[in-house]
Amino acid sequence: MNAFVDKLVQAQQRTGSLVCVGLDSDYDKLPKHLLKTEDPVYEFNKQIIAATKDHCCAYKPNLAFYEALGPRGWETLKHTILEIPEEIPIIIDAKRGDIGNTAAKYAEAIFDDLEADAVTLNPYMGFDSIEPFLKYENCFAFILALTSNEGARDFQYLESMGKPLYMHIVDKVKQWNDDENLGLVVGASDAEQIKQIRDKAGKMPFLVPGVGAQGGDLAKAVEYGTANDGMILLNISRGIIFTSKDEKFAEGAAQSLARYNERINQVRGEAVPAVAAEEGE
Repeated sequence: MNAFVDKLVQAQQRTGSLVCVGLDSDYDKLPKHLLKTEDPVYEFNKQIIAATKDHCCAYKPNLAFYEALGPRGWETLKHTILEIPEEIPIIIDAKRGDIGNTAAKYAEAIFDDLEADAVTLNPYMGFDSIEPFLKYENCFAFILALTSNEGARDFQYLESMGKPLYMHIVDKVKQWNDDENLGLVVGASDAEQIKQIRDKAGKMPFLVPGVGAQGGDLAKAVEYGTANDGMILLNISRGIIFTSKDEKFAEGAAQSLARYNERINQVRGEAVPAVAAEEGE
């Protein structure tokens, strides 16, 4: 089993959660009282992590919100990663997709410098843009197959040789997945597509955005995503981290996470861990 997948399985079993908390920590949306601190984004992330780390299975920092802050933002991200317990997987949401030598440097930044466990990648330029990331044998990559944004229909649903483009991506990722270190990003905006892709992809892990602020069907995403013994991570960002913007923002995030866990485990037919249930009341 790939090291990332093993780490993820253990985190899901330990916490009873399928939720990946997205650290899309937009400076402009931070609680106002944090703006007086030396590093507001880091302080925000630190408190969010402390409040949620026992009840989620992964964290996913979105690079854009750190790169926008310049060199200091990269340091903020590195300090944030140090706050995440070693046993919780870290996925860098980078959506990189460039030619081989450039991709190799992206991989170096994400896996060597940031020491992340996984990354999101764009397959538009083909296998040579993915291959450098696969050389990190203990790491993992989620390949964009079907996204949850409105513009997904501009290209991803286009028919080619009798099937939509996103299904061609699924087929290619299956071919590339000899070392079982690849998964798929599959948006929750159209749950029937999750079912269709799961039937084709087998047990391959899915990173599923779109069930929080974007309004995807959580119950169907869980049902279809976990079919055939499949593994999923339900990424929720704004729906957890920006639940509250007052001084109790971290408590609000923990309560929102508990509610998501309860809803998810109702679909799964599993008991909610006692602490999470209490926090969600």
